[in-house]
Amino acid sequence: MEPPVRLASTGTIIHGVSVGEVLGVSTLAQARLIAGGSGLGRIVQRLNVMEVPDILAWVKPHELLLTTGYPLRNTPQSLGRLVADLDERGLAALAIKLGRYVDELPEEMVEQADRLGFPLILLPNDVGFDDILNQVLTDILNRQAAVLARAEEAHRALVQVVLAGGGLNEVTEGVAGLLDVAVAAVDGGGRVLATAGPPDHVTILRESLLHEGPTPAPPRTAARSDARSDARSDARSDARSDARSSGRPGAQAAGGRGREFVSVPVVAAGHHHGRMVAYSPSGAIRDSDVGILERAATVAALVVTRQEAVNAVESKYRADFLRDVLTGRAGTAERVAARARAFGWDLERPVTVLVAELDPDGDERTAQDRLVACWTAAMRRHDPRGAVAGFSHEVVAVVGAAVDAAKVAKDAAAAFTDTPPVTFSTGTSRPSPGPETLPEAYAQALKAARVGRQLHGPGAVAHFDQLGVYRLLSLVNDTEELHAFVRETLGPLASDHDAENSDLRRTLQTLLETNLNVAETARRLHFHYNTLRYRIGKLERLLGNFTDDPHLRLNLTLALHVLRMRGI
Repeated sequence: MEPPVRLASTGTIIHGVSVGEVLGVSTLAQARLIAGGSGLGRIVQRLNVMEVPDILAWVKPHELLLTTGYPLRNTPQSLGRLVADLDERGLAALAIKLGRYVDELPEEMVEQADRLGFPLILLPNDVGFDDILNQVLTDILNRQAAVLARAEEAHRALVQVVLAGGGLNEVTEGVAGLLDVAVAAVDGGGRVLATAGPPDHVTILRESLLHEGPTPAPPRTAARSDARSDARSDARSDARSDARSSGRPGAQAAGGRGREFVSVPVVAAGHHHGRMVAYSPSGAIRDSDVGILERAATVAALVVTRQEAVNAVESKYRADFLRDVLTGRAGTAERVAARARAFGWDLERPVTVLVAELDPDGDERTAQDRLVACWTAAMRRHDPRGAVAGFSHEVVAVVGAAVDAAKVAKDAAAAFTDTPPVTFSTGTSRPSPGPETLPEAYAQALKAARVGRQLHGPGAVAHFDQLGVYRLLSLVNDTEELHAFVRETLGPLASDHDAENSDLRRTLQTLLETNLNVAETARRLHFHYNTLRYRIGKLERLLGNFTDDPHLRLNLTLALHVLRMRGI
């Protein structure tokens, strides 16, 4: 297997004829290439005649510039800079008649043309510019008309595939048949959605995509600029190789060899859905073929958006049904099991419920869709028979009790970390033996997610059985009552306004955690023993004799737990 090849993206395709093809027309049969043989693959779209000194202000990219040298007759020194100026403006080539106004081209000009790959063509004196203009422009127009007609025919065929209900498989098969290449449709994450073409070529294409991995959508302008640069580089390389193998100008294949790999974006409504990638081991993918591939990408965007609309409707039905199951409104266990099987879910086995709830910060509208996608992909990998659906602010997953729920949550979180700063908290329920107990399991998972966030902040992962006393505290709906309890129990230590009180509260918490072990508390807080004894006396003057009153210690512990719960 050859090493993987980086796939070149392409933008706007430049239609025309190559300089090598121009040299093959009958009017230029006696023309001779003086320099710049590596640029014979440059594309000619238009022609211009240089008979004024300030021609640089009027030239355009992809022009073949014809001249008798008349504007340069009095300033031959300007010939040395002319090639660089024309190349900088993107011209295709310069064709000149010598002998009438300019006897010969400077060696510096010839060397610069070879270095830049800018073709310099010596025209025969007996050929008129009008004959060259007519013949070359006719070839360009005929070529463009043929390319457009072929692209339009291909577009109609591909649209018909979509109208007949075809998907990405049928679109890739159509493109592979039209271009005789291997084709793959790839999503934004680098996952291959469909392939078509000769099996061995498809294998090579898959290997290249696997090594390349996911790539973000480049800006449209950058893609076009890169494509032009890549195309010019490829054309020069091909022409250079052909020039070595043939001493006669214009002997290469029309337009030079094509490319082996081409990638075009699949974009709909400004959203990047992935790429269409083509591979030809013979390097036979030409610009006209890339135009057809771009048409196929447009059709693929229609397929993707249509499928997204279908998926959105199906997702709503799935979410509505799962919500009914989790709230106990879906009917009998038999009815729930039957409808679940229609969705590919198995709810008759012991399961665990997971709730992933978006944390308050961030753009929930866009983040919710990504959250659903990450959890759906994670469920597909770990438990294909599990249920997953997105609600307004959360995603609920029902996985088999034998599945490692922590791994599912970790997998989903790893995929979601590509979109900071939005985070989500996850809660896990106790195992549920069947559909009848799913509402209770859902309530447990939701409670675990919310209490876990209060304890550990955004992005928390908590199991219902690990909540301990916080589970009981979370059952108190009257938060004002909890605040009052904290103020009555801790007094001035309930507030962080005073740094000294905050420090005393930390000492109190450590004392309670060590069961009033003064030596251990002093070691943890890095205090001298006598300093800690002084602090204990100060705490008892503020809070009461908690060292001798177990009920007071319990109240103090509960008050500190309430303070730890964020959002209370």
